[in-house]
Order: sequence, then structure tokens, then C-alpha cells
Amino acid sequence: MPRMRRYEIVDIPQHVVQRGNNRQETFRDDRDRRLYSEWLSEVSRRYACEVHAYVLMTNHVHLLMTPRRPKAIARLMQVLGSKYVRHYNDRHGRTGTLWEGRYHASLVASGRYFLICSRYIELNPVRARLVDHPADYPWSSYGRNALARSDRLVTEHPEYTELGGSGRERAEAYQQLFEGQIEPIMVDEIRRNLKECRVFGPEAFKDEMETRLQRPVRRIKPGPRAETKSRADERELHL
Repeated sequence: MPRMRRYEIVDIPQHVVQRGNNRQETFRDDRDRRLYSEWLSEVSRRYACEVHAYVLMTNHVHLLMTPRRPKAIARLMQVLGSKYVRHYNDRHGRTGTLWEGRYHASLVASGRYFLICSRYIELNPVRARLVDHPADYPWSSYGRNALARSDRLVTEHPEYTELGGSGRERAEAYQQLFEGQIEPIMVDEIRRNLKECRVFGPEAFKDEMETRLQRPVRRIKPGPRAETKSRADERELHL
């Protein structure tokens, strides 16, 4: 099977996921997570990528980023991934690959789609039943976005900034978004588009992306049997 072709456009946010090889753990303790987040902050500035939301799970990471230069995200993920693997192998006495092949990425539209994606990322520990509330998980952007805590890794996206006139107002408005659940159809769409490296957004946004990229970004609808297998794969991946 040919590998999925990722899309990257300057100033368009991307939802990025990178997983451990064979679903093995990529963070054994808080020291690993702290170093990864510090290096992510460093390379994001070096390659002009703004990080708006993130979560560091046991065996994978979710990032919502906006590249400000061409190929910025690809370079960031390559440099960060290699540096972290060297650290992880040296510290834990292992050799070989850590990450599962290429990372997956989906272009994300502004407006409600951006805010839904941000919430989806920060709710990952709740879906994984690690905590009851995203505020209880320290290795995500929820503390910055919803509680106005200091986090130099996070840069506000205009959609977030428009939530209020001050940092406190924005945090409170963002926190209120978590009072309702993300619609299951939107969760499915995020997972499918992320798995296939496509686009999360309305039809008009997809039209715009196809015009700018000069190639299709919509998925081809599978038949009933293929659709059943696709849904099973998504549940297994726990995106």
C-alpha cells in the first residue's frame, strides 16, 4: 500500500500525531515528558511552528501547530524525533527505533473546527481513562488554555484569542467549551482524516485546500465491508 501523502500549507493549522513503534511506550516518566516538551518548545521556535494545543500520552503525542514557513512541521518532527530517540535510548539502555514510521497529520480549518480539534487533543487522557477531567492531567495544554497557567510552549491561535479580551476571560470561555461533549460524528471525522492525512473542516475549506494544493483532499468513500474494517482500525488505534 502506498504511504499517505501529507499536506502542509504555511499558516494553516495541522493536527499531528506520532506514535510509539508497535504501540510501545515513548515516555516512561515525567523526566522524559519534561525533556520532550522543552525540546519541542525549542525546535518550534527554531522552525517557526506555533504550538496551540498538545498532549503527551504514554505511547504517543498529539500536537496542534501552525507552520509559519514552508516544510516547518516536517523539519520540526524530524529534528525533535531524532533528538528524543537518542535521549530515550541512552537513558533507558535500549537501541533501535522508537517511533512508528511517519507521523500522521491533518489540515485543520479555523472557526469551530479548530476549537473542536484543540478540545479533542486535551480530552485524550480522559478518553484513555487516565483521569476524570483534563485539568487532572499535567502534560497537556489544558492548563494554559483553560486555566490560564504559564506554559511557554503554547502560542495562542487567533480563534482562541477572540474568545475574550483578557487572558482570564479567554481561559474561562475556553473552559466552558468543555461543558458539552464533542459530537461523535466530529470525533469520527477527526480520526478518519488524521489516519488518512487529509483535511478536517467544512466543504468550503476542502475546496480551498484542493485549489491551493492542486490535488484532491477528500477521501474516497469505501464500500460497506471496507467501511466496517476502517472503523475497527480506528477503534484499535485510539486516536
